[in-house]
Amino acid sequence: MDDRSEFYNTIDRYIPRLEKADYEVDEKQRTVTLSEAGMEKMEQMLRADNLLKGDSLYDVENVSTVHHVNQALRAHKLFHRDKDYIVRNGEVVIIDEFTGRMMPGRRYSEGLHQALEAKERQTIQPENQTLASITFQNYFRMYEKLAGMTGTAMTEADEFIDIYNLEVIDVPTNMPMIRVDDDDEVYRTAAEKYRSILALIEDCKQRGQPVLVGTTSIEKSEQLAEMLRKQGWEQHDFSDPNAFAALYSGDDGASKSKVFAILNARYHEQEAYIIAQAGVPGAITIATNMAGRGTDIQLGGNADMRMRQELKDLTDVGERDRKAAEIRAQVARLKEKALAAGGLYVLGTERHESRRIDNQLRGRSGRQGDPGHSKFFLSLEDDLMRIFGTDKLDTMLQRLGLKENEAIVHSWINKALEKAQQKVEARNFDIRKNLLKFDNVMNDQRKVIFEQRVEWMRDEAVNEIVADMRHSAVEELVAKHVPENAYPEQWDTTGLREELKRVLNVDLPVDEWAKEEGIADEELLSRIERRADEHMASKVAQWGADVMRYVEKSILLQTLDHLWREHLVMLEHLRQVIGLRGYGQRDPLNEYKAEAFNLFESMSTNLREAVSAQLMRVEIRAAPPPEEPANLPYMEAHKIDPSTGEDELALARAGAETLARAGVTAAPAMARKPNDPSSWGKVGRNEPCPCGSGKKYKHCHGRLV
Repeated sequence: MDDRSEFYNTIDRYIPRLEKADYEVDEKQRTVTLSEAGMEKMEQMLRADNLLKGDSLYDVENVSTVHHVNQALRAHKLFHRDKDYIVRNGEVVIIDEFTGRMMPGRRYSEGLHQALEAKERQTIQPENQTLASITFQNYFRMYEKLAGMTGTAMTEADEFIDIYNLEVIDVPTNMPMIRVDDDDEVYRTAAEKYRSILALIEDCKQRGQPVLVGTTSIEKSEQLAEMLRKQGWEQHDFSDPNAFAALYSGDDGASKSKVFAILNARYHEQEAYIIAQAGVPGAITIATNMAGRGTDIQLGGNADMRMRQELKDLTDVGERDRKAAEIRAQVARLKEKALAAGGLYVLGTERHESRRIDNQLRGRSGRQGDPGHSKFFLSLEDDLMRIFGTDKLDTMLQRLGLKENEAIVHSWINKALEKAQQKVEARNFDIRKNLLKFDNVMNDQRKVIFEQRVEWMRDEAVNEIVADMRHSAVEELVAKHVPENAYPEQWDTTGLREELKRVLNVDLPVDEWAKEEGIADEELLSRIERRADEHMASKVAQWGADVMRYVEKSILLQTLDHLWREHLVMLEHLRQVIGLRGYGQRDPLNEYKAEAFNLFESMSTNLREAVSAQLMRVEIRAAPPPEEPANLPYMEAHKIDPSTGEDELALARAGAETLARAGVTAAPAMARKPNDPSSWGKVGRNEPCPCGSGKKYKHCHGRLV
């Protein structure tokens, strides 16, 4: 795949220069498009930098540029830092909308993740290529048995029965549920809403009631934290084991200690500790979506977690047991105080699109028969009210005389909000169901391909499969150029000869065969197949059956994988544009099924041709023997005397050569005897000592010289 990393950065520079009138954002549908004015401005900017081909941005030559512009626009206008993603260690990490957790390793497709990296000025990673894809629904349906357990499935009962054919049964709680769920308070503005939230937090703090504040994003959790700081609160980090130690005494000093903790994707590693101590009287915990946190909030705090943290460095068993008993007694005392204050207070700062997420937050309080309290605070500026509500609501509230810092509290409001959430959930369910219908088309093809691939992998040899493919490819070529029941004079022998050369790599005298008396298309087909089989037989004879069986299997599987990857990309592109067929009064799903089937047939034809073409051309070369090390060139040593400029080694060499011509040669060196220093001769200071000690001469016998 082409590396277009720099192009993402180039396009990203244009987006901040667009004004509000240059694009239209639909938050309900999560789409953004350029307006007429925006298209003209973008064309001018691209043309100025010679990036626009043709006259218009939407000319066919600019398909790739339009794709990059659209993704950059989405990255800037629809995706927000600290809500949809965070930047961590030089990477853009997606945040799960429902759990508030980071999803490292997951990336948006279609170049959107690269557009976000360009927006945040991070290193742009290459685009992913899909090797295989499946929806969660089809993945789960592969299991023979399906079952599950969750505290919030009742709102999704319709989807479970529709998609998985699973009934949802409501199991009664172990202990009676005595939590008090107050009606929502609805304010006109977000500022009024937050003032009420801060006042309630202060009230709970004075009474020693632990509070869990639920927010919908990292950004909003940190906005609330900043408001608390301005009112004299301190954020404590749970990397310190004594983060909430000021609250453990439970006395008046504890009620005056204004400390809070934040649980979001930034503090993910401290999650277990924050949740474990969120039930301490006076503890304030601000958390993003609480789905699937897994750890219960125990009133008074979690004794086991405290012992693990505070006693990890104690080695004395007696001292450890004494401290553990103190912690358990303290936690029991704190639990009594938290129960007396009314249990955990869950305070929601806004409603989520899904009732299930709100129920998961609310369900943190009042567990196992404990008392508890929950209340949601809303404003007309919240995302849910702004996107899915009506503009007339604000005007209506003003006419009714709603004053500043006053809220509407009524069970009718709760029911109306629940209806709005149901509509959003139904719309999201329809989107998922529609996606599943399209994926079912791909799923049928996926099953065929994967079953075929597994079968080929298990086969010892695929020579018969490859031969069938070759014969099918030949039949298709002959059928294409030799019409049925046509005279030989009407055959396209020239085209057939070229195609056979392209696919089978053999030049056959097809035109001469066609001139023979009484030849028919069946005879022509059998001759071509025989020649092709002979060509392959010669390769088997040349390289051996075992080698060719391995080559055939490798080429078959590699080609299938390559074509399947391309097919997935084609289906994805088809799914994006098939909706336009609806304007022509055609059902997009039926159109998709027909087009996807045609693409699958085309892929099968390409597979037969590609495998046959590669095997007919394959050449096997034995690896060359390891090369002998090259002989080193002749080398001479030279030492120039700095005072005379003469080459001392050259003079010595010349002297030795003169003596040799005169018949004078150096006496052979005497063999050194370890116990006889007189036989050692001159020994270099850094040479091993001839005595055999293993030390250098200067550290052994050379010290005495």
